[in-house]
Amino acid sequence: MKARLNRRTLEMIHRALSYFPELQNSLITVGYTRKHLGSATVIYRKGVLTQLIIRLRARNVTYQTVGHELTHLVQGLTYGARSNSRSTESGKIPCGETQCDIWTLARDPLFCDDPPTYIKMPRRIREQWPDFADAVRELCISAIEKRLTQRHYIRWLEQEIRQLGKTAQAKKTGPAQLSLPFVL
Repeated sequence: MKARLNRRTLEMIHRALSYFPELQNSLITVGYTRKHLGSATVIYRKGVLTQLIIRLRARNVTYQTVGHELTHLVQGLTYGARSNSRSTESGKIPCGETQCDIWTLARDPLFCDDPPTYIKMPRRIREQWPDFADAVRELCISAIEKRLTQRHYIRWLEQEIRQLGKTAQAKKTGPAQLSLPFVL
């Protein structure tokens, strides 16, 4: 297969992998997809791990997407062989897309460069994501802690994010690009 990874995507994957010690010394096959932001596959044959694969959309790759797909690989390593029970142990990432988004955002601020896809949130927060990213990340960390004692931690998180959208003033981050005055 022809190598088609562009340098930016390769650098993003290497940087993101530094936040995933569970995947160190693992061979990960990286490919492209056109249909989704990304996908992850963990292949077991007769209970033995044989391949880890992530596929990313070629354009506009974000750390959030890379982190999300790497988190799916961690989920697959934990539960993929089906020999491990699906418990609520605090160290394990539960299966599911929303859970994957929560654990990805909580892992490091690096993965807060784009709003998550599966966590329900008001349009205002999605549209002004850079202003709310830190607060949502803190809520994700709190939700993971609440999971130990509260079964409906995702419902709690989404309610808190709705409240954040209603009450909090967006922190002003300034323009992303410098604007120069136009002189005639």
